[in-house]
Amino acid sequence: MTQSHGMSRTMSIHNKDMPDLSFRSTEKELIDDLDLDNDALRQNLEELAIINKYLGGNQVTISGLETVFNNLTTQQPTYQIADLGCGGGDMLMVIAKWAKKKQVKAELIGIDANDFMIEFAKKRTTQFPEIQYLYQNIFSEEFQQHSFDIVTMTLFCHHFDNESLIKLFKQLKQQSRLAIVINDIHRHWFAYHSIAWITKLFLKSYLVKNDAKLSVWRAFRKSDLETIIQQAGYTRYSIKWKWAFRWEVVLFCES
Repeated sequence: MTQSHGMSRTMSIHNKDMPDLSFRSTEKELIDDLDLDNDALRQNLEELAIINKYLGGNQVTISGLETVFNNLTTQQPTYQIADLGCGGGDMLMVIAKWAKKKQVKAELIGIDANDFMIEFAKKRTTQFPEIQYLYQNIFSEEFQQHSFDIVTMTLFCHHFDNESLIKLFKQLKQQSRLAIVINDIHRHWFAYHSIAWITKLFLKSYLVKNDAKLSVWRAFRKSDLETIIQQAGYTRYSIKWKWAFRWEVVLFCES
């Protein structure tokens, strides 16, 4: 299915109560607008943080990091961990607390292409001197000059189509020494309806209300992930289903 055909299918059934979840939607979320820089975006980030905290979604990234460290054959003094699409810095704070508890010295870098998010995150993480930020597009030549030990992506990958993800994963394989940890949504009818009710009953942000169901539709089934990962050239990886309809994916970059 070509992207143009996929887009027409998406638009034609967008208003139905139950979309065709057999394919990934290509419709853009409101949050994909990199020029968002107002109170609505701030409210969106705060409410997303609540969802991830209380549904247990943040723990999926930590579980992935545990998988990476459990597979290490040698230890190093410091690990540089980059969080792509860092948003308001919530996952960086979670990782910082985990690293301190595990006595892992980590230098954390939050990366986002929205400057408002970077500034918002900086204000929220002032008590974490180990966290720094880069305002860069991940596909830019500037970003590709950086290298890291581990890259994390939480609720980030579903914002890209398959072709873009294959390109990104190939790129990150060259930029990551150890592994890439992905925490993203399982495209499933129960997840679709559950998040619709949660946002309707408990949240106020119009961005969240619009994007929550669409995020599920843009997300992944296991076969989607396997195809993307294999086409990106990875031979060592793990995919685990986790509660709250999440996938924990670890791509190992070491040969």
